[in-house]
Amino acid sequence: MKNIFSILKLTLFMVVLLAVIYPMAIFGIAQLASNKGKREIILVNGKVVGYQNIGQKFDKSNYFWGRPSAVDYNVAGSAGSNKGPSNAEYLVLIQKRIDTFLIVHPYLKKGAIPADMVTASGSGLDPNISPEGALILVQRVAKERKLSKVKALVETKINKPTIMGTSTVNVLELNVALDALK
Repeated sequence: MKNIFSILKLTLFMVVLLAVIYPMAIFGIAQLASNKGKREIILVNGKVVGYQNIGQKFDKSNYFWGRPSAVDYNVAGSAGSNKGPSNAEYLVLIQKRIDTFLIVHPYLKKGAIPADMVTASGSGLDPNISPEGALILVQRVAKERKLSKVKALVETKINKPTIMGTSTVNVLELNVALDALK
């Protein structure tokens, strides 16, 4: 009987800890963030065009493209492909992406394509690309839009890491700013 009572006490303690205290602590920590733990909506003329932390599909030649998505940008099915670099299917898929990329960007050589432009992220919804990825797209986008300020725009949209990490460019924010250039 003593063992059952001890198990019930431990179970109750764990329920309170994990179902009440832990979520409240995480909520409290989120309140310290600049966005108070809420999603960061991107608006254009009062209309929601997307979210800062969720990648979207851009495939028109007059826009910057994001990373490929293993889930076709479906937020309900966020996931990677779970295929490693030795998987034959994965290698065929990557080669197909490289070939397509080179057709649309004939001024590039295969070795100049940053990996993030042909590989999907772990979530399949990464909203960012590397500055190198954005800069190799400048020539195509500038030509399509007949704009000379595209490279300068990209350079203003490079997000430097706060403490550590790599620099990134948010593709949706970049494309929204691109549309505003006219």
